[in-house]
Amino acid sequence: MAPAPVLAPPAPRTDPERDVTKLAAGLAFLGLNFYTYYYLATAEVRPDRLSLEHFPLQVGEWVCPEREWMAPETERALGVTDYLICAFQRSNDHQVVSIYLGYHASQVRREGGGSNETMIHPPAHCLPGSGWDIIASRRIALDIPGVPVPRAEVNRLVIAKGDARQLVYYWYQERGRVIAADWRKIVDLFWDRATRGRTDGALVRLTTPIGRSGEAAAERAILALVSDIAPTLPRYVPN
Repeated sequence: MAPAPVLAPPAPRTDPERDVTKLAAGLAFLGLNFYTYYYLATAEVRPDRLSLEHFPLQVGEWVCPEREWMAPETERALGVTDYLICAFQRSNDHQVVSIYLGYHASQVRREGGGSNETMIHPPAHCLPGSGWDIIASRRIALDIPGVPVPRAEVNRLVIAKGDARQLVYYWYQERGRVIAADWRKIVDLFWDRATRGRTDGALVRLTTPIGRSGEAAAERAILALVSDIAPTLPRYVPN
């Protein structure tokens, strides 16, 4: 007996009226954003803050032996105003957690990008370009002391390059908010530009190798450094 034919699943039905409604809602949302951003916004505000040049290189049990600096062309490509790159080490277990804190005084997306672009670049887009594969990704709730609503979601990634594995935590700290989702960041940016005259914000990213002690040990190290540095961040990244 010949085998029964394998039937393809039926194609999903489309509802033209629903599609038109979704399109209209999307266009209305974009139009509202455009109107709010360009016609209701006041002059852009630049809040007072400390330069990251003054960020302490010893925080709790953690010590950064030496700050790292980007090449000028990299700095221009990122559109960053001020930044900190430091590999903090803990003497009792030699654990190393690297932090990148990039502050943008104004976030603007202009035609052509390049040196005109000052929007924060999402790490999830940049890591694959630098040779790291994202093999696990999720959001977790975390306490970030120093902001008005300290309990917030952050991004947690496990990345790989060859046999190397690293654990990455990152979030956007912008105008008193801790934000994980890219879409939420954009919505809040439009709203704050219109109502507060501000688009400033920062990317906070912490990275540590996953060694023989395993992922749990790497996670404990990141969480320990977060609890030590988070209360000081609003001095450099204003609420």
